Amino acid sequence: MMRTRREFLRVAGLAVTAGALSSVVPGCRSAGTGRGVAAAPSKPNIIFILADDLGYGDLGCYGQQTIQTPNLDRMAAEGMIFTDHYAGSTVCAPSRCCLMTGVHTGHAWIRGNDRIPLRPTDVTVAELLRQAGYTTGIVGKWGLGEPQTTGIPNQKGFDHWFGYLNQLHAHNYYPDYLWRNEEKVPLANEVKPINPPGGVATKRVQYSDDLFTADALQFLEWSKDRPFFLYLAYTIPHANNEAGKNGMEVPSYGPYANKDWPEPQKGHAAMITRMDADIGRLFARLKSLGLDDKTLVLFSSDNGPHKEGGADPNFFDSNGPLRGNKRDMYEGGIRVPLIARWPGRIARGTGTDHVCAFWDFLPTCCELAGVTPPEGIDGISFLPTLLGRPENQKKHSYLYWEFHEQGKKQAVRLGRWKGVRLNVAKDPDGPIELYDLTTDPGEEEDTADQHADIVQQIAEIMKTARTPSEHWPLP
Repeated sequence: MMRTRREFLRVAGLAVTAGALSSVVPGCRSAGTGRGVAAAPSKPNIIFILADDLGYGDLGCYGQQTIQTPNLDRMAAEGMIFTDHYAGSTVCAPSRCCLMTGVHTGHAWIRGNDRIPLRPTDVTVAELLRQAGYTTGIVGKWGLGEPQTTGIPNQKGFDHWFGYLNQLHAHNYYPDYLWRNEEKVPLANEVKPINPPGGVATKRVQYSDDLFTADALQFLEWSKDRPFFLYLAYTIPHANNEAGKNGMEVPSYGPYANKDWPEPQKGHAAMITRMDADIGRLFARLKSLGLDDKTLVLFSSDNGPHKEGGADPNFFDSNGPLRGNKRDMYEGGIRVPLIARWPGRIARGTGTDHVCAFWDFLPTCCELAGVTPPEGIDGISFLPTLLGRPENQKKHSYLYWEFHEQGKKQAVRLGRWKGVRLNVAKDPDGPIELYDLTTDPGEEEDTADQHADIVQQIAEIMKTARTPSEHWPLP
């Protein structure tokens, strides 16, 4: 029922530019080497689609050979694929905080998975775009503020909100309620509470990600006559941790039902293919509404692949050529897909090794919308890269991450170099592992003893790239 507005690669072996992995869409050209693209029009629609725990190697256009992702592969073939894009963190909440607020985890208010809400002073991309005249909507998983706090989406710039506020609640694909704006919407599912608000459904009727797609399509309908920003944050392929080895919840195994695979792996593949089909529906709706060439669509994941709910990231080689998974500071935990499509503006079949991260999304949106980003953010707009103008692209001097589980960890990307420090809580000046990502993207050879000068630079960044936090202290 229509609601009122108010309610409401496989690895291809093609090099991009120097320093990139040779993993772009088959037939791609490097950014800037193909046909010219037009200047960006004023205030395009912006859609950011976020998967949950999807690995760098889980998509066909990034090297996956078994899981079927035809719509995302087509999106890549019709747009641009990034080989060196990074999530905000290696777990959910801080990664999403970086995406929304344009700062890295050395400065973010939320630096770990805890129930700490965004503050009124934390300016989000939605607030900035709404100031620029955009209709703003979020559908899916939020994780940055509990009910009746300053961090709920409607307090952070979103006109429309539908989904899960709490991360534990979002584990369950068959919840008995979701939030629409500030009201609970009861669902037909029945749930046994486990680690509330987590739970496992005893009666499965409505699959949450199906509801998200329907709501997102409806948002397009009633927002079509003015610029809009849609943040579509699917929970696929996260596990329902409370369901144990049966945590890869999906209504059907689809094309994988008869495969001789463990049940969790069937579920993992079916989840991703189901999400891919829903993204295909989204593109079809944009086209039918005449919005296709007026809309920039980006797709990414909040961190690397998980090992929960019976899932085995090695089964499908979910991290591709990278080392590590969710909760690791190695590349497999933080390097994620980024696909961008904007017909007539982004050249078809292009790839780039521009090094960027979630905190670059906010200033990119600001440049698109013609608004000034907040002072003190860490992000740099990557719009020049999208438009095929790499000569105009500003670059980061470094990228920084900190992680507040498993003894606390830090990581820095400094050009071709990657530094990782483990067990920071025990030894804040402990050894730093050093990897040359140009020749060793899988981080197999620690070269710290060969490059003391680089290690020292990274050690200094780890000390100075952060501000103290009462909630997220480092020794």
